[in-house]
Amino acid sequence: MTKEAFEDHKLRNSLHVVNNGVDALLFLRKEGEFEGVPTPDLVLLDLNLPRMDGREVLAEIKADEVLRRIPVVVLTTSEAEEDVLRSYNLHANAYVTKPVDFEQFVSVVRQVDDFFLTVVRLPPL
Repeated sequence: MTKEAFEDHKLRNSLHVVNNGVDALLFLRKEGEFEGVPTPDLVLLDLNLPRMDGREVLAEIKADEVLRRIPVVVLTTSEAEEDVLRSYNLHANAYVTKPVDFEQFVSVVRQVDDFFLTVVRLPPL
């Protein structure tokens, strides 16, 4: 859905998608098939990933001295208070519940994009 939102609404940033938590970490660490990929300015992370869930991925990102500087926005369907609390305890930069409606979802993605890549000053990676 995120990929479709970027394509349909011409969001200005490039989007790279991986389908599981193991590949997410390989991508971020530029290992294996992901050697030479660009370092993302922002990670949109679903908690419900196969092979390694988003909570584990978030913990790995924030434990890594280089990766921890990349802002991570948890973008998930879960509204569970324990997921929100755990994500922030793992140092997520934001927690956003995905709207069901596609147009509302696009609006949320745009707002996240604008805030983290236009308003906020990020450290160099």
